[in-house]
Amino acid sequence: MSTTPALALFDLDGTLLPRDSDHAFGEFLVQRGWVSSDNFRRANDRFYADYLEGRLDMTAYVDFATSAWRHRPEAEQQGVLAEFVDTVVRPMLHPAALELVQRHRDAGERLALVTATNEFVTRPIAALFGIDTLIATELERDAHGRVTGRIAGTPSFREGKIVRVQAWLAGLGTALAEAPRCTFYSDSTNDLPLLEAASHPVATNPGAGLARIAAERGWPVIHLFT
Repeated sequence: MSTTPALALFDLDGTLLPRDSDHAFGEFLVQRGWVSSDNFRRANDRFYADYLEGRLDMTAYVDFATSAWRHRPEAEQQGVLAEFVDTVVRPMLHPAALELVQRHRDAGERLALVTATNEFVTRPIAALFGIDTLIATELERDAHGRVTGRIAGTPSFREGKIVRVQAWLAGLGTALAEAPRCTFYSDSTNDLPLLEAASHPVATNPGAGLARIAAERGWPVIHLFT
């Protein structure tokens, strides 16, 4: 009998949160006057549309998204992030999403938040859900610890989510195949690689494309938001 606990993996944007946190953070920085409203908003919307259509250039997007804040002093970065989490993200927390995470925690399963959004934005959001393991797109930092605008390692996007999950588990001395059960919740066809690798994929608040695939394959579908 396997001693590896069951896994519960959660996508973030559109799955546990009703909005895309990275896009929302960009909008928040526009409102705070950190970036030019018209140009930045148009580009932010364009990248988000590319994500929804499954053709996002992650390298270009991370450079763009971090350009809004990475040249600011660390204290300013952390201050605006804390304000964003408190005023924008916290009100988005839905009881059904919190209860879903808690149910898996109570079952003694190993939890991880697996998101394409960068770790700067998502680390405090993972903490709101009480999820200790965050598998997010990591940001490269220079010798002084400053974000460069480049990605460090494999971004946790599409097939990269499998690579990152397997690397995390390898660090724990186990593997995805050794878990007695792996439940993965996602709303997006971008996550098909990990959904297909999970023993128990769950289409969560799915878009039309994923809803159709879930119906064809008999995957369960849940809706956390009304």
